[in-house]
Amino acid sequence: MTKILYNTNINTDSFASILNQYNYKLHTGDIVAGIILSKERNGFLVDIGDKFISYLPNEELALEAHRNFTHSLSNLIHEKRDFFLLKYDSTLKQSIVSVKRIEYIRGWQRIKQFQNENIIFYLPIHKTNKGGIITSLEGIQGFIPNSQIAHQIYTMNTDNHITCTLLLSDEKNNQIICSHKSALLLVSEHKFRIGEIIYGQVKKIQQYGLFIQVKHFVALLHISEIGFKYITDLNKIFKIDQIIKVKIIHINIKQGRLSLSRRYIN
Repeated sequence: MTKILYNTNINTDSFASILNQYNYKLHTGDIVAGIILSKERNGFLVDIGDKFISYLPNEELALEAHRNFTHSLSNLIHEKRDFFLLKYDSTLKQSIVSVKRIEYIRGWQRIKQFQNENIIFYLPIHKTNKGGIITSLEGIQGFIPNSQIAHQIYTMNTDNHITCTLLLSDEKNNQIICSHKSALLLVSEHKFRIGEIIYGQVKKIQQYGLFIQVKHFVALLHISEIGFKYITDLNKIFKIDQIIKVKIIHINIKQGRLSLSRRYIN
């Protein structure tokens, strides 16, 4: 959850006088300092230093842990914090503020800083579906596709969290894609090298190649990299759980992928 720093040096009575002194006009989309005055049935009353009281609806609380955050806010009456001005109409004397929007903006600012770094995150598993795992990063929903999950490792996890790297972030489309496989490659005790010859175990046989487990990773041995002769049926040559010798020919840390070959192996 986003940590919010409070400025305890601001005097409540000074908000309106500061606005008047600088002839500052509030607008929708502004980020303003305010004080939570009281808890209402469906939200909170907030003083942002204007001539009328603003309203913070329950649905505009935190991005995560909505109920827990509601409870914590009830203990923060009279505390000062920042709010996003969702709606401001001085004529109708209506003002609606949001905490969630502040967290969203600041969350994306931090995510942009993460994009080009090989940072390993320990993310919560909110739920799973046929396509993968739904998680969240900096309070914003993210997704880990099945193609980016090392299932033989993930199934051993019992604390509802998973290690990941950030694969893709797209603020415009509110899209965050993470990779479990990439994180495992980064923290692996065995540092794979291109050209390394290693033994692996056949885990799956497809028409286009074999999926081989090497150490804790499942890598693709494409049919074109098995040999120099045309192969009509891989099932006649290989068996599930068979141990074979392979060479690592490609490592993609970002995607968490290893590619293998059996060519030129003595």
